[in-house]
Amino acid sequence: MEPERCAWATSTPDYVAYHDEEWGVPLRGDDALFERLCLEAFQSGLSWITILRKRPAFRAAFAGFAIDAVAEFGDADVERLMADAGIVRNRAKIEAALRNARAAQRVPQGLSELLWSYAPPPRPNPATLADVPASTPESTALAKELKRRGFAFVGPTTAYALMQATGMVDDHVAGCFRAGSGPRG
Repeated sequence: MEPERCAWATSTPDYVAYHDEEWGVPLRGDDALFERLCLEAFQSGLSWITILRKRPAFRAAFAGFAIDAVAEFGDADVERLMADAGIVRNRAKIEAALRNARAAQRVPQGLSELLWSYAPPPRPNPATLADVPASTPESTALAKELKRRGFAFVGPTTAYALMQATGMVDDHVAGCFRAGSGPRG
């Protein structure tokens, strides 16, 4: 018998694997969180499945999302990325990824520490998907701080999606076999 999952995670095998193995698992590390921040920004206005399926191409195109490597990208790289059919070819989002790498380099405590400093205290899992917010006071504050530091494409909704995906919050619905599946932080 299949375990109970969050309803969004059951439509494709890609979503099942992502939900079961990755979404909501606490993630640390500057480059790892930079990748997720970039992918959440690229997802804006699109379906997450599009980004998930293009993730290997994104990783290849963006030097594995190594902050220092992406920060060195220039105009020729922007044109190379715009010609890469394996990724989402949106100039504003590509330029934001480069800008965000440079901004991440300037975070004294590191990107991971900055992002995790906005994680809210644990709370009960939502009863249904309808109980999952699109943003929270913490994600709004995080987005504001990131923008203050020069990041782009990091509004409150994108910041909250990042918090969900990287285990800063546990939004697996009550009844999901992953709800409360591990300590945060």
